[in-house]
Amino acid sequence: MAGKLYLCATPIGNLEDMTPRVIETLKQVDVIAAEDTRNSIKLLNHFDIHTPMTSYHEYNKVEKARQLVGQMQNGQNIALITDAGTPAISDPGEVLVQMCQQNGITVTSLPGPAACITALTLSGLSTRRFCFEGFLPSDKKEKREVLEELSRESRTMILYEAPHHLVRTLEELQGALGDRKITLCRELTKRFETVIPTTISGALAYYQEEEPRGEYVLVVEGKSLQEKRQEAIASWQSMSIEEHMAYYENQGMDSKSAMKTVAKDRGVGKREIYQYLHGGTEE
Repeated sequence: MAGKLYLCATPIGNLEDMTPRVIETLKQVDVIAAEDTRNSIKLLNHFDIHTPMTSYHEYNKVEKARQLVGQMQNGQNIALITDAGTPAISDPGEVLVQMCQQNGITVTSLPGPAACITALTLSGLSTRRFCFEGFLPSDKKEKREVLEELSRESRTMILYEAPHHLVRTLEELQGALGDRKITLCRELTKRFETVIPTTISGALAYYQEEEPRGEYVLVVEGKSLQEKRQEAIASWQSMSIEEHMAYYENQGMDSKSAMKTVAKDRGVGKREIYQYLHGGTEE
């Protein structure tokens, strides 16, 4: 029988967050695939785990995934861990999971710490709807496209950032989003855990005086639905009624449905739109 892949969440700071199930699984599997074996050996030693390790990281993720899948096809059980948190979130583990699914290997996830969710719950911002962006792309063109998408996002947004890029990223967020509420989280679950609810401009002013330290999770307020509505109204006001109708008809609406939607957008009755389109005058 083929083996399994176990995605094992590890602490993001406080070792007491390691679950008994993860500890037991790491002791029982045949191999532990770790992002950085030099870092992970400290964790394994702390919990008296002596399972053999192998490296699995961004630079060998495809070739090594094939090798690990082969081992599981031969009956070995493998656990995947990252340096901190849940594997496959902003992590090369997603490649291994995809390859396992393509080859009929069972994958199971042992839940535990995740910096993005921990920060979201501490942020004080809306948790009902949110999106995870991770690190912004390093490519300038791709980053501009992502920031443009985020500028229209109404859900709470979660990003990761390194200390030496923090100020630049805050400047880019302000340029794309304007001044929004933001909560900056660092040293999560550790002794000096810091949670700073502020605005993007407030964060910029603070970190122009204070040197950023540690890895950051940025939780950013989404665009309000009222703001999106106002922007939509502004765009409709720049359209003629014919252009407004064509906008919806080009999306597949029939004439009657488009007329009803145009009337709703403009805050008038459907009869007024009908009269205008059939020779009447727009009021």
